[in-house]
Amino acid sequence: MSNTSLKPADIMPSLVVSDVDENKVDLVDRVSDSPWKMIVVYRGQHCPKCTAQLNELAKVHKDFKDAGIEVVAVSGDSHEQLDKHLEKIDINFPIYYGLTIEQMTDLGLHISEPRSDAETDHPFAEPGIFVLNEKNQLQMVDISNSPFVRPDLEQLLGGIKFSRENDYPIRGTFIK
Repeated sequence: MSNTSLKPADIMPSLVVSDVDENKVDLVDRVSDSPWKMIVVYRGQHCPKCTAQLNELAKVHKDFKDAGIEVVAVSGDSHEQLDKHLEKIDINFPIYYGLTIEQMTDLGLHISEPRSDAETDHPFAEPGIFVLNEKNQLQMVDISNSPFVRPDLEQLLGGIKFSRENDYPIRGTFIK
């Protein structure tokens, strides 16, 4: 990937990371028959807001699945950090690790340095959500520069369902 951030309606490029068994996986590929996909980027195991978001997402995961939306989560953590995080979360959707700085930049994510070694040992992406339609276009994008700004998952689900049911156009594509 080149170092240019994605825009709404762009086709999501390949996004290869690792699964819990250390296999390489392209997050854009579907592992279910769901036509849409939601990729949740979280800061890492050090973030209690991320832990809460992932646990909340697990509670509404069936609703996303029933609406035809495959859900995955990913961070820039290492395998060891993901293993540690799995002790604090109870999820029912795939979670991945190993998002690189280049991938974070290409996605247009905000990247932060750790405040101390107690937080984490590497720069990490701030939260982001990428909703891909059946053509792998970026239908919806939510990018934050802070752990405290995240969309309400029920509202997001409602918006995705409305978009799918009403052939709602991809917004934010105006170019001057």
